[in-house]
Amino acid sequence: MTRALLIVLDSVGIGGAPDAARFGDEGGDTVGHIAEACAEGRGDRDGLRKGPLRVPNLVALGLGEACRLATGRTPPGLEGGATTGLWGAAEEVSSGKDTPSGHWEIAGQPVPFDWIYFPKTEPSFPKALTDALIAAGDLPGILGDRHASGTAIIAELGEESVRTGKPIVYTSADSVLQIAAHEEAFGLERLLALCETARGLLDRRVGRVIARPFLGADAASFRRTANRRDYAVPPPGPTLLARATTAGREVVSVGKIGDIFAHEGTGQIVKAAGNAALLDAALSAFRGLADGGLAFVNLIDFDTEFGHRRDVAGYAAALEAFDTRIPDIRAALFPGDLCVITADHGCDPTWLGADHTRERVPVLAFGPDVEAGTIGLRRTLADIGATLGAHLGLGPGPHGASWLG
Repeated sequence: MTRALLIVLDSVGIGGAPDAARFGDEGGDTVGHIAEACAEGRGDRDGLRKGPLRVPNLVALGLGEACRLATGRTPPGLEGGATTGLWGAAEEVSSGKDTPSGHWEIAGQPVPFDWIYFPKTEPSFPKALTDALIAAGDLPGILGDRHASGTAIIAELGEESVRTGKPIVYTSADSVLQIAAHEEAFGLERLLALCETARGLLDRRVGRVIARPFLGADAASFRRTANRRDYAVPPPGPTLLARATTAGREVVSVGKIGDIFAHEGTGQIVKAAGNAALLDAALSAFRGLADGGLAFVNLIDFDTEFGHRRDVAGYAAALEAFDTRIPDIRAALFPGDLCVITADHGCDPTWLGADHTRERVPVLAFGPDVEAGTIGLRRTLADIGATLGAHLGLGPGPHGASWLG
């Protein structure tokens, strides 16, 4: 069979982006700093994990070698040569460190324009925009209107939002407008409709509107739910998914992939909550995938649960948990199949603030017919999409170069 499984470990960067200083991220290194923290005991948490970072399956695939290629050093605990796959690192040419830029470029379509970012002022959003949103949504007003961590601003303003009926509207270092509201008090469908309205009010160079529903009785118990929805603009050109769909191939998009690509060429959409369930869903779909098909999954917890929350121990535990699933992934691959594990950006939990970090990403490729070796440093994430396109027999896309030759 000739099928492809693409797994994005959301935010699992490996440092070393040559233009990191332009983003204020020079020295950021998600995997490297987590490994160093674990080696020093700063990644310990009672009942969760303890000691050096242990990811032997990822090391065998070449994660430590990829880190060394990206930064010139191998993180502690990741020593050892790659023995079971192709390994390398890749850097992003799109001018962002956000989810759409990374995923679109991975799928062979770099972003050819600069995103619009909202300033770190209060208010962050233009008055004309918030006035239009309030009028269109028949709202008593909004709360927030600034840069913020999603969990922090919900804890701070959630009770007032429930009491007043005002949704929480905020942004981050990404090109994004986020709206948080209580699923029951405000209403999930009303929140989703409000986000669709916001998407229509915004310039297409604002990457996403994100619905952030939450539940709970008070600040101490508020929690975001799995009913998040991303409203992204469509990619600027044909991606690997669109090319596969046009060619009549079966495409399965797991997790938030459908939303990221504005449902263009994304085929069957499969939803799940949490890394383990997302990977289970992806493997289940992949096992039934027809010859020539593509399954694409984003494992979101690394980013949302641990990177943005600057939770080193939680991030380390999530990496170790994923590492234990590599044998399951291998077992799902038949002769001719190819799996690529990569990331879209960094989110260094040891870094200042709570935003993504501009980093290179690992590229780990394996399958029953893949021998160990290196693909070197790839100068665009689009090489991943080009390689998978070549593997699937789709012919060359507009960007990137396949490492298959």
